[in-house]
Amino acid sequence: MKIGASIIAAGFALTATVALAEPTTIAGDELKKAISGKTVFLNISGFELPISYSANGRMSGKMSTIAASFSRGDGTQDHGKWWVAGDQLCQQWSSWMDGKSYCYKLTRDGATVHWTRNDGHSGTARIGG
Repeated sequence: MKIGASIIAAGFALTATVALAEPTTIAGDELKKAISGKTVFLNISGFELPISYSANGRMSGKMSTIAASFSRGDGTQDHGKWWVAGDQLCQQWSSWMDGKSYCYKLTRDGATVHWTRNDGHSGTARIGG
C-alpha cells in the first residue's frame, strides 16, 4: 500500500514539474510589464540585436556594422513605436522592415523568449534589464 501511494505521489510531482517547464505565453498587461523600460536582445543570424522599449511607447535599436551588412542596407540604427494589442507585441520601425507594422506572439521558456511574427517568421530572444 505504501509503494502504491509513493508511486501516485511521484506521478503528481512529475506532472507538476513538467507543467512548470512548459513555455508560457506573455500577453496583455504582463507583456507590457515584461518589456517596458527593458532591452530585448533578438537573436538574428548569429548576432544579438538589442531593442530598447521605452515606457512611452517608443523604441530604438542599434546593430553592429557586420550585422547591418546582412540586413539589406537598412542602416545600423533605427527608432520606432511599440504597443500591445491583446496578446501581441506590435511595433513599427521608421526605416527597418520597410517601415511596416508587425505584431508578435511571445512565449517564455526559462530565460529564452520565443517569438512568432504575424507573417509566420519566428525566432528567439532574451529580455535584459
